[in-house]
Amino acid sequence: MDQQKIGEFLKTLRKEKNLTQEELADKMNVSRRTVSRWETGSNLPDLAILVELADLYDVDMREIFNGERKNETMDKELKETMLMAADYTDDHMQKVLRRFQLMFGASTVCGIIYLIGLFVGPENGSPVFDFISGICLGIMFGMLIIGILVTDRHFAKITEWKRSLLGKTNK
Repeated sequence: MDQQKIGEFLKTLRKEKNLTQEELADKMNVSRRTVSRWETGSNLPDLAILVELADLYDVDMREIFNGERKNETMDKELKETMLMAADYTDDHMQKVLRRFQLMFGASTVCGIIYLIGLFVGPENGSPVFDFISGICLGIMFGMLIIGILVTDRHFAKITEWKRSLLGKTNK
């Protein structure tokens, strides 16, 4: 796929519909800058947005991916498949978001417990308070490290390495 060619095609389609970047951004619930990035080819829209754009512009998904018009109309089955794939992606992202929210909540609770133990705990250091504070501090830092690893761009490489160790491929 040639991202710049796709971007030029998206720009042409937008102009054919007499839409400004701002108007398209409002319709797609994104920023004007995001639309500009699509049209310059520096980024591509998410799959769900690509399906919406294909509907809005009345073009085939293959036309968007090829960056040029074809004489065929969009196959209904292809559209349904793309919508199912977009729904799957959205569901997966919602699950990941819920996990991060739980991790953040657990980390916050552990941080509060640690601070309470640190500032309000007994002065001569009760072993129970020290133990609980240590566990909370460990959980808090563990969640922080996991959050950094998962949101880092190198996480995909780590995942691929793990898959290769397990003998799984992405085919």
